[in-house]
Amino acid sequence: MIFNLINVVLPVFVVVGIGYVLTLRGMFQKVQMDGLMKFAQGVAIPFLLFRAMAGIDLQSGFDPRLLISFYIGAGACFFAGFFGARLIFKRDWEDCVAIGFCCLFSNSVLLGLPITERAFGPDALVGNYAIIAFHSPFCYALGITAMEVIRNRGQGGLRTVKSVFRSIFKNNLIIAILAGFAVNLSGLSIPEPVDEALALVAKAGLPTALFALGGIMVQYRPEGDLRAIAMVCCIALLLHPAIVYGLGSALDVRQDLFRSGVMNAAMAPGVNAYIFANMYGRAKRVAASSVLIATASSVVTVLLWLTLLS
Repeated sequence: MIFNLINVVLPVFVVVGIGYVLTLRGMFQKVQMDGLMKFAQGVAIPFLLFRAMAGIDLQSGFDPRLLISFYIGAGACFFAGFFGARLIFKRDWEDCVAIGFCCLFSNSVLLGLPITERAFGPDALVGNYAIIAFHSPFCYALGITAMEVIRNRGQGGLRTVKSVFRSIFKNNLIIAILAGFAVNLSGLSIPEPVDEALALVAKAGLPTALFALGGIMVQYRPEGDLRAIAMVCCIALLLHPAIVYGLGSALDVRQDLFRSGVMNAAMAPGVNAYIFANMYGRAKRVAASSVLIATASSVVTVLLWLTLLS
C-alpha cells in the first residue's frame, strides 16, 4: 500500500523538482517562471475553477459540515501561528499576522487538487472545489483584516473594510469562482465550442503551475528564524489536518468530502503565504523559507495522512 501511495504523491513533487532543477541550472530564468505562474494562476486555473463551479452539484458538494471542519481548523491554525510568534518568539504584531497567514493558507489548488485526484480519482474533487470556493476569500479576509486592524490600531475602520474588499475581489481565482457560481445558479449551459476551448486551457493549469512553483522556489533560501519556520511547518502540515480529521469525524462528514477536507488541510503553505508577507513587508524570510521547507517536508507528511485515510 505504501508503494501505491508513493506512486500517487511522488509524480506531483517530481514535476515541482524538475522545475526547480532546470531553473537552478539556468535553463529557465526567474522572469520566465514568473510568466508561467502568471499564466497558470491568472488564466488556466481560473478557467479550471470556472468550469468546476459551473458544473458542480451545489447540494452535494457544499456540505456545511465539511466547510465548518476545514475553516475552524484553518482559523485555529492562524491564531496558533499568530500567538506562537508573539508569545514564543517575541515578534512584532505585524510579523505575527504574516506568520499566522503562513499557517492558515494551505496550497489547496497547486498541490491539493492533483494529489487528491491521483489518490482518489477525479470524482473525489467535489469537496476540494467546495473548499477552494471559499479559500482565498476567507484567508485573505482574515489576514488582511488582522493586519489592517493592527496597523491602524483600531482607527480607520472604513479604510480597513475597503482594503479587505479591494484585495479580495482583485483576485482572478475569486472572480472565476463567482462567475462559475453565476452560471450554475442561472441554469445556463456553456456553449460547447467555448467549453472545449476553456477545457484545453484549463488542462494546462496544474502541470504548468507545479513546474513553475519549482522554478520560483529557487529564489527562496532556508534562512530566517528556523524555530519559527519549524512551528509553521508543524502547524500547517500536522495541526490543521488533525483538527479537520477530528472535527470531520465528530460531524460525520461524508467519506469523499472528509478525504478532501483532510488532504487540503495537509498541504504546505502556498506561494500566497509569501505574497502576503511581501505585500506588507513583514516576516518575508520566514514566509519564503516556510513555503520551501514545508513543501519539501510534505512529501512525507502527505504520505502519512494518505495512509491514515486509506
